Amino acid sequence: MVIKISFALALLTGAGLIFIGIRFMLAPEPAEAAYGIQFNEQGDYSFHYMKGIRDVFSGIIIWLLVFSHQKQTLALGLLAGAMIPLTDMLIVLNKDGNDVSQAMPHIIAIITCLALGVILIRKPKS
Repeated sequence: MVIKISFALALLTGAGLIFIGIRFMLAPEPAEAAYGIQFNEQGDYSFHYMKGIRDVFSGIIIWLLVFSHQKQTLALGLLAGAMIPLTDMLIVLNKDGNDVSQAMPHIIAIITCLALGVILIRKPKS
């Protein structure tokens, strides 16, 4: 049962990443504000598109691993992938005027990746 719940949460995490990625590509300025940083891009949304496609790719990979029941690979991917929200959090916290409230989505993502990764790697196959 724990594995099924973990897979469902991973599936939702993948969906969230796909949503965030598409939002960065289609509505870059609101996505940027939600990410926790703002910069003067002067019409150049290259960063947004790079971040967007990274998130879409990551979400699709998570979905593929869930749908193919690759428990160990999913666990290792989530554990290693925790470095992405960790780095994002550090970027947000290093921006002048930001505090922990802007970093909360990244902190939640770190906890989610690590918790699901540990649960999936430690539980016997079911």
